[in-house]
Amino acid sequence: MNERSVVRWLWRPGRLARFTVVARRLAQLVRARYWFPHIPLAGALAGAGLLLLRLVLTLQRRVLLSDFPRHILDFRPASMPYVLIGVAMVVMSIGLLFRSRFAWIIAIVLTASMVLSAAIIGHGHTGGLISYDGTLLVALLVSYAWFDHSSLAAGTLFAVTSALLLLIYAVFGSLYLGGQFSPPIKDLVTALYYSVVTMSTVGYGDITPKSVDARFFAMSVMVLGLAVFATSVTAIAAPMIARLSKPKEKRMKRNNHFIVVGATPLAYNTYREFKKRNQQVVLLTPQVPATEDVDPEDLIVGDANSLDTLRRAGADQAQAVVAMRADDSDNAFIVLAVKELEGRAKTVVAINDSKHMERIKLVQPDIVIAPEVLGGELLAMVLSGETITGDFVVERFFREGRVS
Repeated sequence: MNERSVVRWLWRPGRLARFTVVARRLAQLVRARYWFPHIPLAGALAGAGLLLLRLVLTLQRRVLLSDFPRHILDFRPASMPYVLIGVAMVVMSIGLLFRSRFAWIIAIVLTASMVLSAAIIGHGHTGGLISYDGTLLVALLVSYAWFDHSSLAAGTLFAVTSALLLLIYAVFGSLYLGGQFSPPIKDLVTALYYSVVTMSTVGYGDITPKSVDARFFAMSVMVLGLAVFATSVTAIAAPMIARLSKPKEKRMKRNNHFIVVGATPLAYNTYREFKKRNQQVVLLTPQVPATEDVDPEDLIVGDANSLDTLRRAGADQAQAVVAMRADDSDNAFIVLAVKELEGRAKTVVAINDSKHMERIKLVQPDIVIAPEVLGGELLAMVLSGETITGDFVVERFFREGRVS
């Protein structure tokens, strides 16, 4: 989950910095990363599907659950797409629980199609449903970053959903066109049998279409059956092959070490000084550095705002985590992420702009250093003829990060 763009937008206006920190602490308190926003959105999508199914059944008047399947032939063909959308919404809500990118895409398509069709066709009963689905569509769109999983479970869900929807279509169609087959299809069991045989393209020939409409319907079921089979195999096989072909990462046991975060000259120099002193140190950067001075075993490439990346670096077992990225807002959120791991590591932040000093202190790092700020201050003092003492330099370079 990448929050960088949101963080930068919130960080620039000074009046929003405290709100950002408070919101992040509240999210940590309620463990939001474990359930938000995928669980609320999954519930909302399932609710949209159930509302749509309820609306369709209400408009059918005669098609009641107590009468099923006696009045199934009275079901209006024009309502069938809405039934399929409603069922698909309920099934895809399961995929959202796993933060599946595939399920998120299908949910966007289903919700958007429902909003557009209801708005174009229009009906007195759909006003509230359009508002509900419209709000859900906006919420899904702004939640893009949270749905980033491509998994075997999502592929399996797609296969099951596709087969289920096709089966509903085939059973309903064969019942609706039952008189145009030889022998006629008059009951649900026969319709189910014919649908399965046709979807699998087996074709025993004991039930054959006689009219043009029935033949086109049979062809559509066969073509869709082949398409569902092919796409289902792809959806399941792709993540399985990716999982099997992915090389296993060699994980080193790290304990009581130092973690330097950043790709700045200050970060590289700090890493080198730790190595000179034979200290265990990890360099965490967003991309592979161009310099050859970094030992590959000490390098971890990834987003330092991610808890998974910090765990790979062993932040929960480190002595200290030193945030030295070029963006002060990134450094602040690195501190918050380290604190969320609830380890014993001290947090050190390098300030690049003196205007951010008070805002950095809101996240309560253990130590704040300001080498670039100090450099400008010392240069001005030397050129102005002011006296510089060692105590002054130490006091100005190292500052307590806790808010007093």
